[in-house]
Amino acid sequence: MKIKDRLSMNFTLISSGVMLVLMAAIYITFEVYFHADFYNRLEDRAKVAAQLYLKADEISSDSLNYIRERYLQRLPEEVIRIYDKKNEASFIKDNQQYWPDNIIEEVRRKKSIQLAEGERQTIGIFFKDNQGNFVIMASAFDLSAQRRLHTLTIIMLILFVVVSAALYFISKWFAVKSLEPIHVVIKQMQTIRASNLSQRVDEGNGKDEISELAMNFNKLLEHLENAFDLQHAFVINASHELRTPVTSLMGDIEVAMQQQRSVDEYQQILNRLLNDSKRLRDTVNILMEIARADRDYTRANLSPVPVDELLWELQAQWTAELGKGALKLDFKQLPENPDDLLINANKSLLVIAINNIISNAFKFSDNKPVTITLVANHTRVQLEIQDSGIGISPEEQRKIFTSFYRAPGAKPYPGSGIGLYVTEKIVQLFNGAISLHSAPGTGTTFVITFSH
Repeated sequence: MKIKDRLSMNFTLISSGVMLVLMAAIYITFEVYFHADFYNRLEDRAKVAAQLYLKADEISSDSLNYIRERYLQRLPEEVIRIYDKKNEASFIKDNQQYWPDNIIEEVRRKKSIQLAEGERQTIGIFFKDNQGNFVIMASAFDLSAQRRLHTLTIIMLILFVVVSAALYFISKWFAVKSLEPIHVVIKQMQTIRASNLSQRVDEGNGKDEISELAMNFNKLLEHLENAFDLQHAFVINASHELRTPVTSLMGDIEVAMQQQRSVDEYQQILNRLLNDSKRLRDTVNILMEIARADRDYTRANLSPVPVDELLWELQAQWTAELGKGALKLDFKQLPENPDDLLINANKSLLVIAINNIISNAFKFSDNKPVTITLVANHTRVQLEIQDSGIGISPEEQRKIFTSFYRAPGAKPYPGSGIGLYVTEKIVQLFNGAISLHSAPGTGTTFVITFSH
């Protein structure tokens, strides 16, 4: 059963159940009211009987006639009895003793009783008169109340069926309208394939659960897109970067084997082979880094990473490689709460991303000192990585995060053009953003911002 049908069914059942309870309460209320009202009418009949039969000698004939015309319309199957002190029926000639002595005595004790004898209602009152003490019993069927309750039952049943049906169709329409954004999202999801992972579903106004679902789905798509891009970059980089040094190695070896050469010529060939081997080694290292990033990226095991401790580790690493003072740290602004220095990330991936920028900074500045400035508060953690290298022109800044792109000024330096591409993907995975400020000849500053 679809959600819209289940919602409309559940809503209808709940509403119908509440309506049924209310109708039952209304029915019981009317039934109690009719019973109480009929007992009052029977009590009036008993008092009228007392006036007619016990005090008729004390009132005028005109008053007696008025009472008879006003009150003596018979009720359905009405029975009235007046019992004297011997519990014998008086005034009304009837040989049948309608009520037993125990009920009559109960009336004498309690002065007034109400009885339900099947569908018949009965009332008894104790009446003192100058002729003696009497018990007056009155009984009848309340056919009028039964007819009204029967009519009320039919009306409520009809209303129940009609209102329940109306509630079902109204709730179904409401469910369809409420779930319509989900159908839109589903249709958009159905168009997404591995070839167009950059497509996103409409997130709406961002204030309801459907928008939250769309936003989480878009985050999943972004994660998958980045993972696919990293895998694609690995394959392309492997075929692109390995082909050139391997071809060069094979060419130099073939040239060396064609004829006998002098020691200087062999020395030159060996130097070329050594350079090509270093280039091949660097390429393999890059490919291993991409493979590691791809592996960690798809696993996406995130945990709180203290940024300050991570920077100290990176400084120790580059100090061991380039010497003291190569990588400088400037903790410009630190928060009072240490938890504000935590980033929810994968540490190994974060090291790859930051090291890619640091290595580029050293490479393009001929190993001049690089400074990392840390600014953190309760809303964000920001890293500024500044070098004094060759700089990047504004035209090239828009392209440097493209895979395998190398600016004209970077051609003399070794590299594959994949490091910044991988860095951007990793930073985006951890809900961060990366930007840069640079100009030719003035160095470059990369800014990485993570929001809490």
